[in-house]
Formats: sequence, structure tokens, C-alpha cells
Amino acid sequence: GEVARRIAGSADLYQWQGEAPTNSINFITAHDGFTLHDLVSYNDKHNEANGEGNNDGVNDNDSWNCGAEGETDDSEINALREQQIKNFAAILLLSQGVPMIVMGDEVRRTQGGNNNAYCHDNEISWMDWQRVEENSDMFRFWKWMIDFRKRHPAIHRARYFTGAVNERNLQDIAWHGVKLDEPDWGGAARVLAFTLAGFEQDADIHVMMNMYWQGLNFELPTVKGRTWYRAVDTFQSSPNDITEPGQEIAIDGNTYLVQPRSVVVLISK
Repeated sequence: GEVARRIAGSADLYQWQGEAPTNSINFITAHDGFTLHDLVSYNDKHNEANGEGNNDGVNDNDSWNCGAEGETDDSEINALREQQIKNFAAILLLSQGVPMIVMGDEVRRTQGGNNNAYCHDNEISWMDWQRVEENSDMFRFWKWMIDFRKRHPAIHRARYFTGAVNERNLQDIAWHGVKLDEPDWGGAARVLAFTLAGFEQDADIHVMMNMYWQGLNFELPTVKGRTWYRAVDTFQSSPNDITEPGQEIAIDGNTYLVQPRSVVVLISK
């Protein structure tokens, strides 16, 4: 339930004050701690260069190195790391509120596992602009994911969800698991899906997140008079991981196979 509350704009923190979802500042990383690349590349901090015996900086980073500590030539591990970064980007930019993105995360900036680089005015903390070209596919994903957010008002609502139903019989937000209307709110759950009702002629949005290590078939809701089209699938390689406007792929049937550790976003037309 914690992830769902944050995706929905943290009404539990702000609504009682009469505030709007824009009061929720959402982020995966900040200036302190790991960069997003390092979050998926290191299990432990590596602050040796700080001169404090690696004792400074927090030890609880909520990170996972995907199978190897630090940089690696293993193509499968590198592919999974890229996929995990895209997962983080998608979830952040699909959440109600204001997204905060640390400069360089969109091109996999690294501090070599240093999570407390305040004392460095050198390559550890600098922005390496060569990474823009080296990680052009990742940069493209972020660019079109930001564009997707801007084009769909259902993702950046001015008010919190109330349970209102639109003319296509969709609730403003509905939560699911692999089966419709059956979310698993357990602490060990690795699956979550939700549907956002579009305003009038705007697209409805259906999001499926599978953090399990196997692919799972998710049921799709019916949208009166419309068809689902795939806009995002983080399991796919670029450029198929995110489509440009008007290039979305029609979905046949009432289920979608969401691959391991991936996020899929559909829109209705």
C-alpha cells in the first residue's frame, strides 16, 4: 500500500491540510545518496576516497546491484540495470505530484558507489557530458517519458482522487493485481496495477508493474468504445521501450504478458 499511496500523490500526508497533489514532491534519488545508476549497481557504499575509512554516509541505501558490485562487462546484468532505471523513471513520472529528477540520472551519471560526495570537486561529483552520447537510448526514454506525462492530464491532476466515474465507466483510479480489482497490499507483494480515468476525450491510462522474476499475465479492464494501445514496455530495447506519439501499438485480447521486473503502460483510443 505504501507505493500506491505515493503514486496517488500522498493524500495521507497532505489532503487533511486541504492541499493538492502538487504538494507532494516525488523522487527516487536526491543530491545526497546514490545516483540512480549507482542505486542499481552497488549494494554497499564506496566512500573510501572521502578519507574517513568508509565510515561516512548512510549504510541503508535500499539498493540492489543486479548481481555484481560496481561496473561489469556482464551483458545480462547491464541490461537488467538499464531496465531497472527505466522502471524507476516510469513509476516516478506516472505518479501524482511534482517529480524531482537529479541532473545526470537521465544519462546514468555515476559516483562510483560514493553516496556522500560533498567533499569532492573532481570526477566523482562532476557531470560527465560524454554520458549523454554514450547513453542516448536512456536519454531518449526519459525525454519521451516526460513528454508522455505532459500530454496526459490524468497523471498530473489538480485534486486528489474522489472515486468519480467517467463516461467510459472508469473510476478516477482503480487498483489491481494480476486480476482486476484484486490488488495485493501485503508487504511482500511484487505486483501492482492501476487504471487512471482520462478527462472527457483524454486517454485513459493503464499501468502494470511486475517486479517478480517471472513474466505474469495481467487482466486488462474494458474501456467502453475504445481499444488499449501500448505506449511503454520497459522490458523492450530502445526504441520499442517507449513509443513516440501516434506510434502506440494496439493490444488484442483481454490480458497482457508483463515480463519480469518491468513496467507496461497502455493508453485508450
